[in-house]
Amino acid sequence: MISQKPRPGKRILWVDDEIGLLKPHLLFLQARGYRVDAISNGDDALELLQENSYDLVLLDEQMPGRRGLEVLEIMRRHNPHQRVVMVTKSEEDHTMTEAIGRRVEDYLVKPTSPRQVLSVVTRILEGSSIRQQQVAQDFAARFGRLSMLQGDADTPDDFVKVFTELVDWHIRLEQAGETGLLDTVRSIMDDLRRDFGTWVIRHYPSWMEDAEDRPRLSVDLVREFLVPRLGSDPVYFVVLDCMRLDQWRAISPLLAQYFDLEETYHFSILPTATPYARNAIFSGQYPDDIAKKRPEWWDASDDEGSLNAFEDQLLIEQLKRLTGRDVPVHYEKIFSDRQGDQVRARVNSALKTPGVVIALVFNFVDLMTHGRSESPILMEVARDEAALRDLTRAWFERSTAFAVLKEAALQGHKVIMTTDHGSILCQHPSTVFARRDATKNLRYKFGQDLRAEISTTAYSTRDEKHLRLPAGRLGMTYLIALEDYFFVYPTKLREYQARYRNSFLHGGISPEEMIVPLVSLSPRQ
Repeated sequence: MISQKPRPGKRILWVDDEIGLLKPHLLFLQARGYRVDAISNGDDALELLQENSYDLVLLDEQMPGRRGLEVLEIMRRHNPHQRVVMVTKSEEDHTMTEAIGRRVEDYLVKPTSPRQVLSVVTRILEGSSIRQQQVAQDFAARFGRLSMLQGDADTPDDFVKVFTELVDWHIRLEQAGETGLLDTVRSIMDDLRRDFGTWVIRHYPSWMEDAEDRPRLSVDLVREFLVPRLGSDPVYFVVLDCMRLDQWRAISPLLAQYFDLEETYHFSILPTATPYARNAIFSGQYPDDIAKKRPEWWDASDDEGSLNAFEDQLLIEQLKRLTGRDVPVHYEKIFSDRQGDQVRARVNSALKTPGVVIALVFNFVDLMTHGRSESPILMEVARDEAALRDLTRAWFERSTAFAVLKEAALQGHKVIMTTDHGSILCQHPSTVFARRDATKNLRYKFGQDLRAEISTTAYSTRDEKHLRLPAGRLGMTYLIALEDYFFVYPTKLREYQARYRNSFLHGGISPEEMIVPLVSLSPRQ
């Protein structure tokens, strides 16, 4: 049990026309270290507030002369951020609503006990410190077991369990301001990335042969989650491109107001990049199968725009293959929120078709992640994981995606929401030697005579079947970065280090890129 003493100097102003009857309450607060000034009317209270700074004001609503709400209004003009607790004998809803509407911290109805008042005061003035101490104690108690779980992880469920817990601890500790313990979480995450990379290299080729113990992969999502929900009612299938698990954690509270969320995970296929992972979702097939059946769609350019130009047709074909019938699909790929009204209008029109699948791809998170490497301003705004989460939430709260999903909830439609891959904050360069025709990506490269200077920084194979990629040229090597490495050429070492160190990149092998959320959203009644 955490006991929290107020820091010296915490000052409270209590304004009540019956202040003489509240002496036990005042003494109770003072005995616990608070400095309490008591005043019996609003005018004197306003003068005191002009002369002194108070951490909290306890304000009686029903007083002779100026009523509490009138005092509050004047107070807000001079100090919009003053913390106030309204205290009143009235239990009428309109009084409470008006007080809350004027941003009071809490609302107490007389008679109140000293213990009730202390509880409210402590929550407001000491709550953040108490939460900080509690999360530190919780993590300290969990640390030994978490380290053991990380060291013993050897199955998909093991890695998912440890990774998701580390993400949650990172968020809790960051919010509590426990920067010292954040370093401990990062250290465990570094160890997890290293073990995860070794484990993926060992097992991934067997996953591509549909080994029984393989995890849920990109190719499984439509079959396992979308098809069972098809019927006479519309179903939404929403993909937020390049969304990390912690970014999902940032936006999920917004959606929880409208939906019941059932969360699980899937593993993005390699490379963890849009041309491969997202095509696999919409087609239910690996890249080699897509290229074999539709060679005109796969030009081997590795260009994300051209290789992802047929997602709607891939989804239509997959649904027909799985159901034996033509399933109506309305597909939209949204790069900007400027045309949000038109998107919503088209979606609402498509909803008139019975049993339609509303397939929506939102590219903002991916564009933000890529743009961050090119923009010094965006790099500063989203300087680390916490800032990227905040920026993601700020976008989502005002986005077309959220607007469409809120309308889906109000209309009673179910939603499947996921992403194609995540991204990782890259810190370490890995020098690679390659011909000029090698692909340009920083987390994966294909080319002839391709190798990493330090072999432990990348997964290397010459067999495209290990990745289920289309057959390449003779002597082709496939190189995929591990942990938080990014590829640089010897001739551009300084340039690439300066430009891409501390960038969020994707395409490689890490929990952040491969273990991504898959959520079923059921509208709240």
